[in-house]
Amino acid sequence: MRSSPSFLLHRPRPVGPARFRPGFTLIELMIVVAIVAILAAIAYPSYQSQIRKTRRGDAQAVLMQAAQFMERRYTENGCYDKNPCGTGTAPTFPFTKSPIDGNDTYYSIALTAVDDDSFTITATPAASESGAAALSIDETGLRTGW
Repeated sequence: MRSSPSFLLHRPRPVGPARFRPGFTLIELMIVVAIVAILAAIAYPSYQSQIRKTRRGDAQAVLMQAAQFMERRYTENGCYDKNPCGTGTAPTFPFTKSPIDGNDTYYSIALTAVDDDSFTITATPAASESGAAALSIDETGLRTGW
């Protein structure tokens, strides 16, 4: 049996620093963490702003649906308030929150003023929508807070 040459039995020494180990150093890891933190600090407020805009847009759509409901009511009955006309009593309103579906409420929808020939529908922001202004629409299509 032939023996292997001795240079095959021993592992060659690495060229360069004797302590070289593959992987990340603590400094490299801290740099990555700092970069991720900076990106998150920039991206999160932008994300929150887009969420607020989306919720506000949904409330505006619900207000438009509510105004269309009131116009259909006027077409059918000749007045906006509850039958008989002239009572000044608000009709049963089909929309009470935005979004219409689901359990979350970001805006409360209410018929705030109604009589024979006028109405005002208001969307009031919930506590979770801090800093948001109330939205409203009336029978002429005048929008406030949009």
